[in-house]
Formats: sequence, C-alpha cells, structure tokens
Amino acid sequence: MAAAGALEAALATAASNEGPAGVAGVPSPAPPVMVQREPAYNWQATKRSLRERFAFLFANELLSDVRFVVGKGGSRAGGGGAPGPGQQRIPAHRFVLAAGSAVFDAMFNGGMATTSAEIELPDVEPAAFLALLRFLYSDEVQIGPETVMTTLYTAKKYAVPALEAHCVEFLTKHLRADNAFMLLTQARLFDEPQLASLCLDTIDKSTIDAISAEGFTDIDIDTLCAVLERDTLSIRESRLFGAVVRWAEAECQRQQLPVTSANKQKVLGKALSLIRFPLMTIEEFAAGPAQSGILSDREVVNLFLHFTVNPKPRVDYIDRPRCCLRGKECSINRFQQVESRWGYSGTSDRIRFTVNRRISIVGFGLYGSIHGPTDYQVNIQIIEYEKNQTLGQNDTGFSCDGTANTFRVMFKEPIEILPTVCYTACATLKGPDSHYGTKGLKKVIHESPTSSKTCFFFFSSPGNNNGTSIEDGQIPEIIFYT
Repeated sequence: MAAAGALEAALATAASNEGPAGVAGVPSPAPPVMVQREPAYNWQATKRSLRERFAFLFANELLSDVRFVVGKGGSRAGGGGAPGPGQQRIPAHRFVLAAGSAVFDAMFNGGMATTSAEIELPDVEPAAFLALLRFLYSDEVQIGPETVMTTLYTAKKYAVPALEAHCVEFLTKHLRADNAFMLLTQARLFDEPQLASLCLDTIDKSTIDAISAEGFTDIDIDTLCAVLERDTLSIRESRLFGAVVRWAEAECQRQQLPVTSANKQKVLGKALSLIRFPLMTIEEFAAGPAQSGILSDREVVNLFLHFTVNPKPRVDYIDRPRCCLRGKECSINRFQQVESRWGYSGTSDRIRFTVNRRISIVGFGLYGSIHGPTDYQVNIQIIEYEKNQTLGQNDTGFSCDGTANTFRVMFKEPIEILPTVCYTACATLKGPDSHYGTKGLKKVIHESPTSSKTCFFFFSSPGNNNGTSIEDGQIPEIIFYT
C-alpha cells in the first residue's frame, strides 16, 4: 500500500534523525536471519544460561519439530516443495512457542491441534515472524521502521502483548506531526487506543503541520471525522476547510470519480457537517467555502445571514469554539499606571506588537467605565500588519463595575501568532468614557516555570487610531496560551 510505504519512509527518517538505536538499544532495522541447519557438537557447554541456550535454538533446525512457511508465494505441489518467491521456511520448537503464546499453545495442544510438521502462514511477513520468534526465544527486541507495523500485526495475531508494547513504544518514540495521521490510521486499524490517543494529542498541538503532511490525504473517512469532531484542534477553521477539500480531492481519485464539487460533497458525507463554518470571519467564508461549490446555495445564504444579521438564523453547523489550549493561561499588562478619562467616537484603538515565539492569542483585557457599572459593545481584531489581513475578530460586549480593573473580551477561537511577524491589536468600543493606562512599556516579558520566556515588543499604530500608543491608551492586556 502507498500509505504503508509512506509510513515506513517517515519512520525511517525519524529514526535516522535520532541515531541508529532501535527499541531497547537494539540496532534498527534488524539484520537478515540465517536459518542454522548444521548442529554443533556439545553446543550446550558453550552457553552459560537458559536464555543463551534458547537463543541458540532460534531459527535453528537443531531439535526443531515444526516448520513454518511464511509469506505470500506461489503454490507448492504437495505442500513440501521449495518455498515460493517471497516465502521463507523457518524451523521452530513447539514447546518454546506454546510457552510464549496462547495462540501457539492452542495450535499445538488444543482440542483442534494440528499434527502437521509444516504450517503455512501466507498473511505474515517473514521478517515480522522472525522478530516474533526472536522475542519468544530470547526476549530480544529487533524492530525497525520497515518492520514495526508488520511486527505489531504479528504480535497481536499470536497474542504476545509484551512485543506489542515494544512496537507501540517504538512508534511513540518516533511520533511527529508529519507522520501523526499515518500512525493514527494504523493505530485505529490495529486497535491501539494508547497510540491513537498520543497521535491525536500531537495533531491537537501541531494541527497545521499535521494536516500539511502527505499522510493527511490518505486517511479514511472515519479517521477524518474523528479528528474533525475534536474541540482541541489548533487551527483556524478556514484553513481546516482547505485541508478537508484536499482530502476530498484525493478521495475522489481513490474512488475513480471525477474531481467535481458534487463528488467532493458526496465523498465528504457526514464530515462536511463537522466543519464549524460559523467560526470563520465573513471574509474567510466568502473567499473559501462560499465559492467552493461544496455547500448548497441555501446553505451559503443562511451562513451569510448568520454572519450579518440579528437575530441570527439557525444553521446546521457547530458554532462552539475549538479550545486548542494547552497548559496555563497567560496574560501580560503593558501599562504601569491607570488614569481617567478615555473617550470613544467610533474609531479603533490600536497597538502593534511582535513576539519572540509562537503563541495563541485568545483575547484582550480592556478598561471599563469611570461612571460606575456599564455595558460596552466592542469589536476586537488581530490583523497581520504587512498583509493587512484580519486573522480573527469578534463582535461582542462586556460589563464593567466602574473600577479601574481590566475586563476580559475573548475571540471565538485562538489566533496563532508567529515569532517576528508584526500584528495589530484593535478594539472598537461603544460606550461612555473609560479608564486608560499610562507609563507604557515597549517590551514586556512573561516568564513561566513550565515554558520559555515570552517577549512582547510594542509599537505605535499609525492611522485610524483613537489615540492608543505605546505610552498610554486602551488594550492594556493580551491574554494568550503558549
């Protein structure tokens, strides 16, 4: 399978980046095993332990009482001819196998026990079967990127959970964002919930990198739906929609369907309803989904109405924000003192900033009224300064109690902020005069015991500004997750 080959390549790359050691320090991939056919005289005297004696019998004709013809190959006349292409005849010892596997025990000693001296296993890869036998004879683990999935399959088939755990450990060690989807597909196929959970955690934390990898378009529809259902993805919904369209195009090709809007809608099926279109800005929706042809005209109109009118019409899409947050919520305050008063005339308060590391901004802290308890209407935005592109916005409101405290105003979903890129924080308030901050700082550092320092650098925002600057004004706090 192409996906399996891509997974092997991805795992091989990960393994090569970390050096030659495999699980438990064993070189990976395993060297080819030569079946020993000539018994050595008095070999027992050279082996100091039971483990050494059994290890000597591994893949050895000496004392063997059963042989396995492993792998797919051509038919063998009478069952005793030479192995076909892709097959390998491997000697073994019933007692050793039965002692290590309940499946082999039933095969040799159960009520339906076989008496055949030669057993064909066409669904098992020779390298994986040898890895299983090596483990049963000596507890030695020899797996690598090329054999880990077939060894996992073989370990599960013959009920050897200890070897299965080593395979999962190997996969976990080499799990990265760019192979998370491929591994997730395999974890679901082999019913490995622990590995699947780790894959999903990796996808949550590095969603953009994961969906950009080759393996994303190879997943099946059930895996796609399992991911789209998650509240914990760290990605803007418009970008997620673009990735889903790429998957639909690949699925059309797999099903040998013309890549049309109707067929993309058909192959997506229930997955389309898991895209949270209400979380997009109207600009994102207009530029992408509205023109994709995947939604019906009625759905497009209803969503446009949802964005623009009140009361909002009902839409059959989830509007719950994806909470992609990890760790502890953080915030910084760029002012050292609070004063009054600050007025509003419909113009945005703005401040530009950069950060030194990737973060997700989830909201602002804003000053409230100097005249006692009051409600404000507010539009908040994050704009990428050079591209003049709105990355996120929310029309909302907040209630204040008349104190000089700040009041939280949150975005619908976290907004990814990249290091060294310049952004503009905007807040357009409707309400009475408020408090404001003074003695502003150009650089604010947030230190966390569990993560690196996060440094904010602030710059005044020219044009269309209500007066906010580095020194004084609104938008005192930025609330974020690292």
